[in-house]
Amino acid sequence: MIALPEKLYSFYRDGFRSMVLGRTLWKIIVIKLFVIFAVLKFFLFPNYLNKNFNTEHERAGHVLENLTKSP
Repeated sequence: MIALPEKLYSFYRDGFRSMVLGRTLWKIIVIKLFVIFAVLKFFLFPNYLNKNFNTEHERAGHVLENLTKSP
């Protein structure tokens, strides 16, 4: 009897090997994830703390103040 991890590995290996359209779809998914996480990060999430505070102590104080501030 073949062990479960070996069965799963061979199942996915054979499945990915025989894909034609699936490889193209996976490439599209990887490109979209790259755009979302690598490119848009620079435009949507500027580094506020590095721009507005000079030392780690100032940054930590600002974060602590905003996390513990009651509404």
